[in-house]
Amino acid sequence: MLQFMKNKILIPLLVVCSLAAFFSFKYVHAGGKSSQQRRAIVLETVLKTIQVGHYAPRPIDDSFSARVYKSMVTAFDGEKIYFTADDIAKLKKYEFAIDDQVTKGSTEFFDTLEAIYLRRINGSEAIYKAILKQPFDFTTNETLQLTPEKNTYATSEKDQMEKWRKYLKYRTLVKFTDLKAEQDKKRENKDSVNAKFKTDKELEIAAREEVLKGNDRYLKRLRQGKAEDRFTFYVDKITEAHDPHTAYFPPIDKDAFDEKMSGSFVGIGARLNQVDDKTTVADVITGSPSWKQGELKAGDEIQKVAQGDGEPVDITGFLLEDVVKIIRGEKGTTVKLTVKSTDGSTKVIPIKRGIVEIEETFAKSAIINSKEGPIGFIYLPEFYADFNHTSGRTCSKDVAKEVEKLKNAGVKGIILDLRYNGGGSLGDVVDMAGIFLGRGPVVQVKSNHSAPSVLRSHSYDSALYSGPMAVMVNQGSASASEILAAVLQDYKRAIVVGSTTFGKGSVQKMVSLDDMIDPMTKLTLRDDTSGAGDGSLGALKLTMEKFYRVNGGSTQLKGVTPEIDMPDPYDGYDDEELGERHNKSALAWDEIPKVDFRPANSIANMDQVVAMSNSRIAANKTFQLISENAKTIRKKKDDNLVSLNENSFKKEQEEINKTSKIIDSLQKNATTLDMANAPADLPKINVDSTSIAKNKEWLKALSKDIYIAETVNIINDIRKGDMKVTVGEMKR
Repeated sequence: MLQFMKNKILIPLLVVCSLAAFFSFKYVHAGGKSSQQRRAIVLETVLKTIQVGHYAPRPIDDSFSARVYKSMVTAFDGEKIYFTADDIAKLKKYEFAIDDQVTKGSTEFFDTLEAIYLRRINGSEAIYKAILKQPFDFTTNETLQLTPEKNTYATSEKDQMEKWRKYLKYRTLVKFTDLKAEQDKKRENKDSVNAKFKTDKELEIAAREEVLKGNDRYLKRLRQGKAEDRFTFYVDKITEAHDPHTAYFPPIDKDAFDEKMSGSFVGIGARLNQVDDKTTVADVITGSPSWKQGELKAGDEIQKVAQGDGEPVDITGFLLEDVVKIIRGEKGTTVKLTVKSTDGSTKVIPIKRGIVEIEETFAKSAIINSKEGPIGFIYLPEFYADFNHTSGRTCSKDVAKEVEKLKNAGVKGIILDLRYNGGGSLGDVVDMAGIFLGRGPVVQVKSNHSAPSVLRSHSYDSALYSGPMAVMVNQGSASASEILAAVLQDYKRAIVVGSTTFGKGSVQKMVSLDDMIDPMTKLTLRDDTSGAGDGSLGALKLTMEKFYRVNGGSTQLKGVTPEIDMPDPYDGYDDEELGERHNKSALAWDEIPKVDFRPANSIANMDQVVAMSNSRIAANKTFQLISENAKTIRKKKDDNLVSLNENSFKKEQEEINKTSKIIDSLQKNATTLDMANAPADLPKINVDSTSIAKNKEWLKALSKDIYIAETVNIINDIRKGDMKVTVGEMKR
């Protein structure tokens, strides 16, 4: 599942900071100290906060109950191999009762589901181990349905064993064919004359062993899962029943959200991997405390962690997130890592914690040297902002810096890449629009009980950049990305290219649930000795407003439609995360009156530009194949019946991969774009070998991107027409 939509747009802090003043919930039954009572408080607080503050709260009725029921059952066993028909029969009685339970603070459905789930995952160990002891026969003609909706739950123990057998046989067959293909490649190598190769029987054994290890790791992770994490997941499904972007954040998840939004955190700056019980360093972030200290290297195994001069803790068997927790800490404090290096030596490395910036989060630019002149390229992965530190980095200021770099480098046009940008800070969208428009209305925001308000850019009296411009979007461009693309489109300031965007036109505010309860309940939670929490309820990311384009239309559900449509490789997927329109709990589309604004009319030859690009796209073999591949994926998804016979399976995979291989070959042999860095970036890039290597890989990937290549053509087509640039707010 794609994860880009976790970063949703937030409204400015002051807009609803007085929400808690309107209500403070009291709980007559909150005097105990059990985890169950804490859960009841969480449920009641979440539901009441939604009913009071949500843009369009849905009634807590049977329809709500059915949505939560389906979401939970599917989430806990989407492949229908754990639960049985008897289990579902026991759970089915709650399908229309969850609404009554949650309004009373009851978790009966969740408790029943959790108990059945835990029993089934514990019982699965004996099942998969028994099945994987026996060899699979890949010459028999069997099939497995991979589309969950077409499967049923097991009606007996024998039926469940058969389901598991086919599921494990499929996974083993996938691994077996991979191992066989790897061995066939080695045979073609001239240096493999004296190499030893395994028989099919030995490869089948190796494949089963790999599947067994994978299942053991997965089961271990499930067993290590915390009860409160599963409850959090349940509350999240309840909030999602109101709309896809209202979400519950326990305290630790709220901190993680803030870090993602800001692009920085306090720590040592090492990315970690975990295989079996070993935690290893994947890489060290340039400029981080670990990088400055200099001893920690990629490949090192972290065995123990000590806080300052405290006793080291052996982290063998810890979950990766728990390892991260104990390595993190307050700025300026020291953590000591007992590390086994790749050469076999062991040493203790002291590292003083500090601010770590995740460069991959931030805007960056490059220069495309086309035949008609240099074109600027700005990549913005998300609309980040540090809400907790006024001096923290913001995307609007960073994009302005990138624009200045590109202007100083003499670019003749700018491409802004918002593909897969899931959104972020609304305030920064408004400021960023001013970079290209100057002063003027950017977006309308409306709550359920008030007239629309117009947010205007004030950062620049006139546009910082007013030359040829294109905005790249796709189905992964959402929320803040859609606001920016829409306003530049409505002003006719830039041409939007790609595919129709996600369709998220709602605004969220992070509301502290601790502010929603009375002082006595707070004392109860603070005295909680159940181990369920630290006295805090966490926060609710609450949908409180919708935003509208300056032309009055909403981007909700419909998204932003590009002037130039490019085939999207994800057109074949119908997952709800690839479009708001596929989610049944999504808010409806509507429109409000437009606002007065003066179009920039920057592109005088728009019709000709669109026609020329459409002609090139239609004639482009790679784009044609991407469209065909998307149709194949969609057809396969509707009825994904795979063969468990080796020969038939290989033919199916060859057919599926045939188009992808041709696309890869065409892209590999495509004309390479001449990519370079802006001169101002070179000192930062050349700071060490890791930064140099990462930058080289980034430029290499851009140079083979056919979407960027076509957008460069579009910019050059725009330049052939007469630019008419009149940006700024309409005079009244």
